[in-house]
Amino acid sequence: MELNQMPDQNGYFGEYGGQVIPPELKTIMDDINDAYDDVSASESFQQELQDLYAHYVGRPSPVFYARRLSEQFGGARIFLKREDLNHTGAHKINHCLGEALLARHMGKTKVLAETGAGQHGVALATACALVGIECEIHMGVIDIAKEHPNVTKMKILGCKLVEVTRGTQTLKDAVDSAFEAYLEDPVNFFYAIGSVVGPHPFPKIVRDFQSIVGREARQQFLDREGKLPDIVTACVGGGSNAIGMFTAFLPDEAVDLVGVEPAGRGLDTPDHAATLTLGTKGAIHGFTCYNLQDDAGVPLPVYSIASGLDYPGVGPQHCYLKDIGRVRYETMDDTGCLDAFMTLSRLEGIIPALESAHAVAYAMQQASRMSPEQSILVNLSGRGDKDADFVAEKLSL
Repeated sequence: MELNQMPDQNGYFGEYGGQVIPPELKTIMDDINDAYDDVSASESFQQELQDLYAHYVGRPSPVFYARRLSEQFGGARIFLKREDLNHTGAHKINHCLGEALLARHMGKTKVLAETGAGQHGVALATACALVGIECEIHMGVIDIAKEHPNVTKMKILGCKLVEVTRGTQTLKDAVDSAFEAYLEDPVNFFYAIGSVVGPHPFPKIVRDFQSIVGREARQQFLDREGKLPDIVTACVGGGSNAIGMFTAFLPDEAVDLVGVEPAGRGLDTPDHAATLTLGTKGAIHGFTCYNLQDDAGVPLPVYSIASGLDYPGVGPQHCYLKDIGRVRYETMDDTGCLDAFMTLSRLEGIIPALESAHAVAYAMQQASRMSPEQSILVNLSGRGDKDADFVAEKLSL
C-alpha cells in the first residue's frame, strides 16, 4: 500500500494500529470515522477550519533561519518551523480545532482529553471555548505541579481539570483516567485524543489535521532556498508534531527524516521513554504499536524531563515508518535537551518547549558533521513558557 493511502480501512499501518477495543466501542469509533469522512469532504467544514487557521491560529507559521545557532556549530544551516508562534503556543491547536469542530458536527455535549505538558489541554480548552462545548481535561498531579502555567490557563479558559493521582501520576495514567470517564457516556461524549495514538480513526484524524505543518514547511523551504532540506527532524512522544511535519516529505526520498525520542536519564536506566528504540510490539490504549512493556505485556513506567514525551507507546504510523526504514528514530537525553533549551534561548532569543528542545539538540549535534551547503529543518513544536520556571529551578538560574 502506498504511504499516502494509509491507514487501510481497518485502521492499520502495516501491522500497527487497528481497534483493540471492546465490541461495544467499535460502533462508536466507526461512527466517528464516518463523521470524519463526511467533514473531510465538506467544503463548508474545511473552509471554516482554514479560516480559523489563518485568522485565529495565525497560520502559516514561519520558517526561520537560526543564523547564530548555525554559526555556533560551523556546519549545516539550521532552520526552525515556528509552531511555537501559533495561538496557544504549540502545534496542538491544529488538531484541537479540528476535533472540537468534529465534536460539534456530531452533536456531542462534552469533549474529554488527557494532557501531559498541558499544551494539548490548553489548546483543547481554547478550541472548546471558541466552539461553545464543555471541556474536561485529565492531568497527572506530577505534571500539574511541573506545568503550573498551563494549568492556570486551562482553568481560566473554563475547562474542568481532573487531577490524576494513580500510578506514575503522569501522562499514561491521565490517558487511562480520561478514557474511563469517556466510557461513562461515549454516545454523548467525544474523546479528543492528543496525539496520533489510540484506536482507529484517531491516528488518521490527528495526522490529517497536523499535516498542515509539513505542507507549509515544504513549500516555504522551497520558496526560500530553491531546494528541500537535507534533514527534517522533530521530537517524538506520541508523535503528532513529527507525523504532521514528516507526511509532506515522505515521497522525497533524498530528505532524511529523523524522529527524536527522549532518552531521559539514559537508555541503560529505566528512566527514559525511548519507545521506538527499545520497545516491543504490543497493545496499549486501544491500538497496536511498539511500546515499553514488561514480559506480561503491561506498559512500564516511563520518564522524560519533557512531560509531553513520557508516554510508553507511540503512533502506529511511526512504527510502520521505522520498520520500512523511511524514518530514522534517534534519542536525546535530559542533559542534551537542557543544553539545547538554553543555547537556543541565548543565541536566538527563542525559548523552546522542553519537548521541542530534544529535536533542537539533535540538530545541534548533527550540524557540525555536515557542510555549510547542507540544511536541517527542525519542527519547533512549542514554546517554553510552561517550562521556564522548572528549568530555572533545575539549573539554579
